[in-house]
Amino acid sequence: MLAAAGSLEPGNRRNPARVRATKEAMLRAYEHAQNPPETRDDAGTDDGLDEPEIHRQEIDLPGGGHLVLTDIEAITPERAEKTAARIARILQSSEEKDRLS
Repeated sequence: MLAAAGSLEPGNRRNPARVRATKEAMLRAYEHAQNPPETRDDAGTDDGLDEPEIHRQEIDLPGGGHLVLTDIEAITPERAEKTAARIARILQSSEEKDRLS
């Protein structure tokens, strides 16, 4: 294969060291593909990257809606109330637009 590639450019002489390095690289890649490294069953454990805690809070909205807040940060009562009020305003605005249409 390397000789065939070299024949495409006859004016260029092949460097034997470069041919040898290319052949060795091809053989290493083939060997790696045929014999992949072993994987550990416990890979990723005790690596200091613990699963983040997911905080969840459910809130009833006016008009019968239900809001579920989830975050990796703690959800404070003030934040929950502010979010619920914002969603309630969006829903109310949407209902008003639907009535006008």
